Amino acid sequence: MSEAVTTPAVSWGALMEAEPQIAAFGHERLDGRLAYLATIASSGWPRIHPVTTIIAEQRCCVFADAESAKVSHLARSPQCSLHSSLPDSSGSSGEFRIRARVEQLSDLKVRERIEAECNFRPSSKSLLYELLIVEAVMTRYRHGDPHHSRWRPV
Repeated sequence: MSEAVTTPAVSWGALMEAEPQIAAFGHERLDGRLAYLATIASSGWPRIHPVTTIIAEQRCCVFADAESAKVSHLARSPQCSLHSSLPDSSGSSGEFRIRARVEQLSDLKVRERIEAECNFRPSSKSLLYELLIVEAVMTRYRHGDPHHSRWRPV
């Protein structure tokens, strides 16, 4: 069995409970903001997709158009990475990224609650995904040097 299948993957709530500082740092850089989702295309090569991340109900979520390439990529291989955008090239505000396994959320009540937290109106044709965290990395720069704090579920 591959490492990707056996590696524990948990909700944002588990990160909040285990490492509140890393979770708060990530929340500030992801929630309602542009981020970059890396998926694996059918060719086997990575592909980057801009997404708006929603952190609500102790979940890290994204919406995706049902006919988009990212949906077909995630259906074939649910492993992905999400990286916060940066306001400047120096990384002065720090970076946040997660490695994750996605799970489609089809419960309409959950979708309604997540939509209520969005800063945009998702299309009714969009699919909702939760990113279950395999690893979270907070990077801060001090005097130009990166300092990483990592968390992985046990």
